[in-house]
Amino acid sequence: MSLSIENVNRIAWLARLAIDADKVEAYAHDLSGILDFVARLEDVDTSAVKPMAHPLEQIQRLRPDLPTEPDQRQHFQRIAPRVEAGLYLVPKVIE
Repeated sequence: MSLSIENVNRIAWLARLAIDADKVEAYAHDLSGILDFVARLEDVDTSAVKPMAHPLEQIQRLRPDLPTEPDQRQHFQRIAPRVEAGLYLVPKVIE
């Protein structure tokens, strides 16, 4: 797919990008090459390819889900200005 200078200027305007007038032709060439490559990729039959999250067969190492800090809820609620039924009460803010 070949992009014209008008196409590149339109894309730049939509993306809110400023492109120097002397570089528009180079951008048109580069973007046309990228779009041609994508078109070639679309022609490849990938129906037998199994989807994967990573190209290498690696197993995610997970750490045990254990608490790393002590529970200080009671301590914090004792020093809080207002608490009711285990909840912190804050002033109502209406704008």
